[in-house]
Amino acid sequence: MLKPEDISATLSVGEVAQRSGVPVSTLHFYEAKGLISSHRTDSNHRRYPRAVLRRVAFIRVAQRVGIALSDIAEALDTLPTSAAPSRADWARLSANWRAELDERMAQLKKLRDTLDDCIGCGCLSIDRCRLRNPLDKLAAEGPGAQRLWVRHEATD
Repeated sequence: MLKPEDISATLSVGEVAQRSGVPVSTLHFYEAKGLISSHRTDSNHRRYPRAVLRRVAFIRVAQRVGIALSDIAEALDTLPTSAAPSRADWARLSANWRAELDERMAQLKKLRDTLDDCIGCGCLSIDRCRLRNPLDKLAAEGPGAQRLWVRHEATD
């Protein structure tokens, strides 16, 4: 519980929402996930340290570039909860995400490059579509749903 003299050094959930541009419900969600933390007053109101504003900004930027919330939580667990993440913290943590982002970008570029072929076929050429039917191995066995077709050997 916070003492009355400590309340002025903290922010209410509404103040954090207004200053960060994040809805109150999102702040509650972040807190439930352990990404941010608050202290309770005697009247059970949430009060956040001012450092939470940079922590929320950190979370939002990481989400914007496509980092999963679980990975963000893992990264934030390496930082002290009472201090705002620094530029050095961001540099260190984002360097760990760079390879994953590079791989995702490469996959998206490949998808973009194969999309041109798809636009022409309108998915009428499922047998040659690299997006809907990549590396089709059953095509050699003929058209149709090969896995559903039950073949019976002729018995004499």
